[in-house]
Amino acid sequence: MSEGSLSVESMLLADQSNSPAEEKTRADSSDTDLEIEDTERSFATIKGAELYLEACKLVGVVPVSYFIRNIEEPYMNLNHHGLGPKGAKAIAITLVSNTTITHLELEDNWILAEGVTCLVQMLRENCYIQELNISNNHIGTEGAEAISRMFLDNISCIRAVQLSGNNFREETAQYFAEALLGNYRVKELDLSHNEFSEKGGEHLGQMLANNEALEFLNLSWNHLQMKGAVALGAGLRANGTLKILDLSWNGFGNEGALALGEALKLNNILVQLDISSNHINNEGAGKLARGLEDNGNLKILKLSHNPLTVEGAVALVTSIRKNPKSKMEEINISNVLVNGSFLKLLDVVCQVHPELDVIYGGVQGFISKKPEQRPDPMKLIQNYLDERKLRLWDFFRNMDKDGSMKIPVAEFRKAMMQQSRIPLDRAQIVELVHKLDQHRTGMVDYRSLVDTQKQMVRDQWWQLRRKESRQKKEKHKSERVLQTFKSAVEMVTSRSSLVMCSGQKPLALPRSDPAYFSTTSLSSWCQPATTRESTSSQNSAEPAFSEQKGPSNHQLSQSEPHSASRGIQPLTWK
Repeated sequence: MSEGSLSVESMLLADQSNSPAEEKTRADSSDTDLEIEDTERSFATIKGAELYLEACKLVGVVPVSYFIRNIEEPYMNLNHHGLGPKGAKAIAITLVSNTTITHLELEDNWILAEGVTCLVQMLRENCYIQELNISNNHIGTEGAEAISRMFLDNISCIRAVQLSGNNFREETAQYFAEALLGNYRVKELDLSHNEFSEKGGEHLGQMLANNEALEFLNLSWNHLQMKGAVALGAGLRANGTLKILDLSWNGFGNEGALALGEALKLNNILVQLDISSNHINNEGAGKLARGLEDNGNLKILKLSHNPLTVEGAVALVTSIRKNPKSKMEEINISNVLVNGSFLKLLDVVCQVHPELDVIYGGVQGFISKKPEQRPDPMKLIQNYLDERKLRLWDFFRNMDKDGSMKIPVAEFRKAMMQQSRIPLDRAQIVELVHKLDQHRTGMVDYRSLVDTQKQMVRDQWWQLRRKESRQKKEKHKSERVLQTFKSAVEMVTSRSSLVMCSGQKPLALPRSDPAYFSTTSLSSWCQPATTRESTSSQNSAEPAFSEQKGPSNHQLSQSEPHSASRGIQPLTWK
């Protein structure tokens, strides 16, 4: 352990020992007195997990088992562990001499300004940690001052810091602005979900004009309003390094959109701009579009959740059409309902800018209509490969110029639009990209293409199985219906063609008896009603038997009404 690191540990311990409350606690505990009698000697001989356990004993906190198990890993995630200021101090003591952890996550641990001060002291000595997340820790103004001093000194090797949701107000914005004016180490800074307001936005705008290191800046949810956006727009004109800027949820309206549009005319470094949820209407979109007509580097523009209509959407897409050097890849207006005219315009623009993708909410008037059924785009690609006897790898390798097995989404979309031998339209390409890049990483890799192909084969197999099963069920159903009909016909035919004994006439059964319908011939039911009535009247007029031969059928039916149905043989009269 170096001499410098030992002095930092001693300083941290001295801060702890100077607390009157803790001195009283140590006086009441003989064990603690024994453990810290020679702190410098003990910390000089131990490190890693053992050092952390000793530090926890010293500050009086319960050790975090996850930290002990993963202390030799480069990525340490201690988010939501309830460390508090003392827990952060124990972590800081341990990490002074750590050489493996490069990314430290400490979000939502209520470490307050006291814990941040210890972390800053640790970062002055540790030259291995490059990414730090201490969001949502209620750092406040005092913690902001400590972090700003670290930025100002350019001592720490940290390059990415997340400070979201730490109750920073407009006075703390000045600390960060002054510290970042000359900082050349920090590349990514997240200051979202704070309360910088308009005045804080003005300070940060001045910083943006002079900073030469920041590449990513998140200022969303900071109540910057119109003046803050105007100041940031002015700073953006002179900035030469910032690539991603998030200004969403700041409510700066059309005037802020105008300032940013003017900045885009001069700035050719910015790649992604997020101005979602800022009360920008069609007028503001038109002002922003004028800047897009001259910009040749912006690739992603997010404008969702603004009160835009199809008029504003047309203005944005038209600006891309007017700019032949535009590199726009994505315009997000996901809450806007477009119409058929807009879709035709978009198809025309995509012929010139095939990498462009516009994310809109839906199409007006098409809600109640059945969506058009298009062939599976992956199936069309497979048909193309089968016709030319190519492998999927051959297809992907033609687009993968650098051999990294990954292709940016914009390049993939452009390659597919220019592939005339595969009949894919813009909507099918969008569907295919959504399948290949489900997590919105901006990249299409070969593995995702293979997985999509396998899923397509499985889907086809299941569709075939379902179709065969449906056909079998229909066939069995038809056979059952036919068999039932045949059985009914055979039963009726056999009952109607019974041969009676010689000299014996069939029994006349009442219609209420089921046997009546069984012994009635099928042809008698097809006779007209008038014919049946006349026939029955004639039969009733003629006696069935003479008095010498026995009683009539009517008398027999009254005496034995159900003899036939019960299988009882009728009496024979002589």
